[in-house]
Amino acid sequence: MAKVRVVLNRRGVRELLKSDAVAGACKAQADAIRDRCGDGYESDVYTGKNRVNAMVWPESAKARQDNSHNNTILRRLK
Repeated sequence: MAKVRVVLNRRGVRELLKSDAVAGACKAQADAIRDRCGDGYESDVYTGKNRVNAMVWPESAKARQDNSHNNTILRRLK
């Protein structure tokens, strides 16, 4: 069996990680997690230095308390 060697195009991978398609996929995942958390949670997507990032955080005091006591965001990742 022959060995297969894969060489990644670094520029292409970098462009892919910062693309609008990846941003849309991250936004969809963050929104789904936010919806599973309930009221008082927000989500956002931004492009960082190396890749697109998505985040979910508790916006209201009730949501912050809920997340603090129950790890709501972490549990809703699954």
